[in-house]
Amino acid sequence: MVTMFQYLNLFGGIVMTKITTNEGQPWADNNHSLTAGERGPVLLQDYDLLEKLAHFNRERIPERVVHAKGAGAKGKFVLTHDMSAYTKADLFNGVGKETPILLRFSQVAGEAGYPDTIRDVRGYALRFYTQEGNYDIVGNNTPVFFVNDPLKFPDFIHSQKRDPQTHRRSQDMQWDFWAHSPESVHQVTYLMGDRGNPASYRTMNGYGSHTFKWVNKDGEAFWVKYHFISDQGVKNMTDEVAAKAASEDTDYLQDDLFDAIESGNFPSWTVYVQILPYQAGLDYPADIFDVTKVVSHHDYPLIEVGKFTLNENPTNYFDDIEEAAFSPANFVPGIEASPDKLLQGRLFGYKDAERYRLGANYEQLPVNRPVVPVHNYARDGFMAQGQDGSVNYEPNGQGGPTEDPSAQIHPDEVSGQTGAYKPHDPDNFSAAGKLYHVMSAEEQDRLIATIAKNLGSIKSNENKILETRQFYAADHEYGERVAKALGLNMDDIR
Repeated sequence: MVTMFQYLNLFGGIVMTKITTNEGQPWADNNHSLTAGERGPVLLQDYDLLEKLAHFNRERIPERVVHAKGAGAKGKFVLTHDMSAYTKADLFNGVGKETPILLRFSQVAGEAGYPDTIRDVRGYALRFYTQEGNYDIVGNNTPVFFVNDPLKFPDFIHSQKRDPQTHRRSQDMQWDFWAHSPESVHQVTYLMGDRGNPASYRTMNGYGSHTFKWVNKDGEAFWVKYHFISDQGVKNMTDEVAAKAASEDTDYLQDDLFDAIESGNFPSWTVYVQILPYQAGLDYPADIFDVTKVVSHHDYPLIEVGKFTLNENPTNYFDDIEEAAFSPANFVPGIEASPDKLLQGRLFGYKDAERYRLGANYEQLPVNRPVVPVHNYARDGFMAQGQDGSVNYEPNGQGGPTEDPSAQIHPDEVSGQTGAYKPHDPDNFSAAGKLYHVMSAEEQDRLIATIAKNLGSIKSNENKILETRQFYAADHEYGERVAKALGLNMDDIR
């Protein structure tokens, strides 16, 4: 007699496989526990049950402290303009060169289950699987950030998370931090503006945010800033539309990205850079190593580099996106860090976070594994895999891997006395004022209304005044309009 399952197999339909334990052993019954009789207690010898429950208890790894909720996809980057005059990095040399990529979008503050349309800065983490190893650009959908010193970063994030007593998200906490951190006013203007609520991940730009260093084959160094411009155009949503989307689908942005790619509507971005000659960057009027500031497009226009397209959804979200471990410390020869203080802190912070979240050998996970062979002397540790019997120390006389002089970094001259210094560039405000004035009249109106709604909801009148003084310092009209919307006395602001 041929059963239905056998019938389907014979005619090329569903192919049935036998269930096994994690050790590969056949599993007789995955629906009923072993008991002492039909109505008796469960037996301790039912190791299949015990293993299943034990694994279930450990299925959740620690979520990211920041950028916990996100979505991502795979794709490819195609170089359209050769950049060999500025960098020896292989992925930017040779027009037409294709490089596999992984891109993860995220929210900064909310937890993994938080609605993804709540006003927030969006993370923009891009990995290139290059022929010289993994290269990551870990930025945001804004070209600046709230703080410029890594020592303040944990405090900033605490202000964005939950109140330690009420466990609620708190407008009072975040505005208290911003009001006492004047360097944040540029990013606050972005956040309270239209870009704080992108209509989709597909319709928002991305930025490397920091300044990085490019070095060409002749040893010449340049400063570079990355811009990823959406080919779909930039589209945002109002607070009202965002709230409606959150009430109907808490994963609205995630689902939009997945469904678009699944239907063959592949989103793409054009990669541009601003390139500054080495000394000109050091002499630029604004501090290019201060992530709260930007470099004017009038001074250094955007130069096209290439285009990347997302054309493949995750096969398994946990494997492909949740276990992805991006780090701004993942450089390749020809691309280096700058003296940006916040970037310097992130070089340590990201990889340390991944060691805590995923384990010491997180780089051996498939999504984090480079497409080129790995040769070094690191061994063992939790979940180590694929090891051989080759020599595990250096120097050695057994033919172990040797250093590659081509990866030597470009030297920067440093001098000065050690100390805890304030930012090199004390101007916290003019950039926010310029941003206000490049907005259309309608964008300005929405910005003021959003600030009035959010800042106006806090209890502290002192913080309302402190924050409005920052807006006023950025631009008098900007500050006066906020003060009027909040009902503040201008004598307290000037």
